[in-house]
Amino acid sequence: MPPTKPYVTYAFMGFTILVYLLQLGSKFFLGGLDYPAALGLKANDAILQGELWRLFTPMFLHSTSSLLHIGFNMYALYALGPELERHFGHFRYLALYLLSGFAGNVASFLLSPEYSLGASTAVFGLIGAQGAFLYHNRSLFGRIAQRALVNILVVAGINLFIGLSPGIDNWGHVGGLVGGTLFALFGGPLLQVEAEMGALKLSDRREPGTWVAAGLGVGLLFAALAAVKFFLSGG
Repeated sequence: MPPTKPYVTYAFMGFTILVYLLQLGSKFFLGGLDYPAALGLKANDAILQGELWRLFTPMFLHSTSSLLHIGFNMYALYALGPELERHFGHFRYLALYLLSGFAGNVASFLLSPEYSLGASTAVFGLIGAQGAFLYHNRSLFGRIAQRALVNILVVAGINLFIGLSPGIDNWGHVGGLVGGTLFALFGGPLLQVEAEMGALKLSDRREPGTWVAAGLGVGLLFAALAAVKFFLSGG
């Protein structure tokens, strides 16, 4: 596959950092209140009252009390995103990120009563997608894939263990991981080597449009789970 600029990764990073600056500006100029977070973080009561955008917007918001929150997530996005975007393509990668964030926020909505925000729901989806991608293409990458899969499992396990600490929305991490993994398993690239004009190249043998169906399936699954919460809560 020819190298491509990771425009979507850079766009997500730039937008998230811009939102963070707006959060800081809001606290500085508007009496200490973080209006973007107040309007967009995951708050179960507000979601049950119809503010459904809160199942998407938390992935672009971060705590302003420490640079570590946004710093870690942006580093992880920079480390994982470009390679995944190169193999998945811009639009499929865009769907992966947004679906992972949505899945994580739905899982948090279902299983955690606490407020939450952060891009880690989407980042965990990238971790799961990378694992699924390497598993699907393990015959092509050989031992490199085996070692990388072990590393991914270790990284995911350590981060989920750290997520057991108070104040961390581990259910959001789990939901993002599951959402990203499912999308990549059913819609991620299936690579093959082809000869073209005397040169070898990688191509995706996955049928065009399959990833769209996979994305719709994952999105509808988590939307249905959220609807169950509405039904049980009498919303």
